[in-house]
Amino acid sequence: MIKDKVVIITGASSGIGEATARLLASKGAKVVLGARREENLKRIADRIKRNGGQAVYRELDVTRQVENHDIVRLAQEEFGRVDVVFLNAGLMPNSPLSALKTDDWNRMVDVNVKGVLNGVAAVLPAFLQRKSGHVIATSSVAGLKAYPGGAVYGGTKWFVRDFMEVLRMESAMEGTHIRTATIYPAAINTELLTTISEKQTLEQMQGVYGQYGISPDRIANVVAFAIDQPEDTTINEFTVGPANQPW
Repeated sequence: MIKDKVVIITGASSGIGEATARLLASKGAKVVLGARREENLKRIADRIKRNGGQAVYRELDVTRQVENHDIVRLAQEEFGRVDVVFLNAGLMPNSPLSALKTDDWNRMVDVNVKGVLNGVAAVLPAFLQRKSGHVIATSSVAGLKAYPGGAVYGGTKWFVRDFMEVLRMESAMEGTHIRTATIYPAAINTELLTTISEKQTLEQMQGVYGQYGISPDRIANVVAFAIDQPEDTTINEFTVGPANQPW
């Protein structure tokens, strides 16, 4: 059941995060929005509230542990608890390894790997205390298959895959009732391509997304479906993409 669930969403200022916030709020969830672009968060939260929903927001850099703890504290202060965290912040500045874009490599590790670790570290104590909670994370089809140009990005998303599966297993073994869901999106039309600086890779990816990309609302629907399952049920993996994308 989604109504009255308190849901933290990272990467909430656009794309999948924004679409998910709006959908969950329309179904009665209390959403807590975090991202680096505070002006976007304000716009989204204001729109949710105008439509009768409940939303608060805080500027969030997921690479900073203290800011992850701050947004959990905000949820607890405003709504009394946290039921779900959707770890959705991510970067995809793909390039061939031979381009040696090491700054991009490090940024992806910081956001896509450490951002997930920081988010889980911030929310896990509350989940363990209550013996209840739901961790949802955005991986990628690049976390299931290898693609030229995506070695580092894919590596970070394979990390998410493994980390989330171990979290699920340990929760079951320890009886803490923490549910997990990992989502592997294919071509979803978001701002993800704007981080690609390598010209040939960008042109290739723009071609793929231009031909196959679908709306981020499609991922929001999957997040809502995962949350709406009974508390004794976890659907721990979703691979989602355009029906016409052949790989």
